[in-house]
Amino acid sequence: MFWELELILFIFLLITAVIALESKDLLVAAVMLTAFSFLMALLFTTMGAVDVGFTEAVVGAGVTGILLVVAIYQTTYTTED
Repeated sequence: MFWELELILFIFLLITAVIALESKDLLVAAVMLTAFSFLMALLFTTMGAVDVGFTEAVVGAGVTGILLVVAIYQTTYTTED
């Protein structure tokens, strides 16, 4: 029904996934995974699965994103780069 919007969301999904995979910084990767999850929630909503989109937004973009960022700040990490 909204194929133009879905196409744009798919393109942004690919961009956020590539950035998350290629990033050397853990914080950037965590933020990109949170953005990916939020875009998935928008995509589910446009496809008509509002309950799945809401669950993805709360669990995927909300709780998981916050837990990843807190875990990164609570630990120390070094890179060999």
